[in-house]
Amino acid sequence: MTSKITGTGNYIPSETITNLFFDQHVFMSDDGVILKEDNASITSKLQKITGIEERRYAGSGQVTSDLGLIAAQAAIEDAGIDPETLDYIIFAHNFGDVKAGTVQSDAVPSLAARVKHFLKIKNNFCVAYDVLFGCPGWIEGVIQANAFIKAGIAKRCLVIGAETLSRVVDIHDRDSMIYADGAGAVILESSEDGSGLLSHLSASHTFKEKDFLYFGKSYNNESCPDTRYIKMDGRKIYEFALVHVPEAMKQCLDKSGCSIDQLDKIIIHQANEKMDEAIVNRFYQLYNTPVPDGIMPMVINKLGNSSVATIPTLLTMILKNELENHTIGKGDLVLFASVGAGMNINAIVYKF
Repeated sequence: MTSKITGTGNYIPSETITNLFFDQHVFMSDDGVILKEDNASITSKLQKITGIEERRYAGSGQVTSDLGLIAAQAAIEDAGIDPETLDYIIFAHNFGDVKAGTVQSDAVPSLAARVKHFLKIKNNFCVAYDVLFGCPGWIEGVIQANAFIKAGIAKRCLVIGAETLSRVVDIHDRDSMIYADGAGAVILESSEDGSGLLSHLSASHTFKEKDFLYFGKSYNNESCPDTRYIKMDGRKIYEFALVHVPEAMKQCLDKSGCSIDQLDKIIIHQANEKMDEAIVNRFYQLYNTPVPDGIMPMVINKLGNSSVATIPTLLTMILKNELENHTIGKGDLVLFASVGAGMNINAIVYKF
């Protein structure tokens, strides 16, 4: 027995932020010196490296749990289930609810508890909790839900990934242009028909890599030194991901008993277009096999990096036929993979 996805949903915020939005920003180096390049050059370089042309931001009246709720409602409707029959609600995020114009995170009660409340679920034995696992958080939530189902302590789970990264960025850091907001969710149920989750793998690299992504002060030395924003060492993350993510993907695929030529799609965390392409190229090199055309759908150019939301958002788009030239049909084999703060890595092999 394993678990399979019976419903998907996402929420893509309506506020589109193009690269022109950053034209008047004052970008600085980490030591507080204003960058010499003009903003047009900075955004052009960002687009070439990451592929990002635009991203989506949540509305001023929305917080992360609001986005997650909308995605959850869509997944529940798609699965055609009664929310009262849910055994677990697992909400992956990293920064809680941060209201527009503020810097304080609010994660008490948990975002999962808030979603359960707004879904009006009366069942006290529907357990709601959050997962903080960096960008791989949604995949980790799926792995946990699958474990509950295989153990026989759950039959139906809701797994949500949502984030409002636009609320935790330093406007003086050019890396802030990468981040976006969004939400995705799935319903998982027990399966014995041969479809569903075939294998999974997770790892946490913390000995030397813990602070590749971290919370740090603004690059503007005149800003409040006690306020913290999301920061990253892009070069170290890139080098780390190129070595360890393909290896994890290979271990997970080998564990499934499936071969590389059986893969129909690779749905990878939409972190950086060039990095994701390099990861997939390295993965296929491990099998001495060329990368097939159309194996890796990408939406980062229009949606940016919404952390835990990128994979369930993209999955929903494909299953709803909203992404040109990409489909997933019955019997298709899909490899999911993600990397993020921790540094955490995980992967899933899934048969639809």
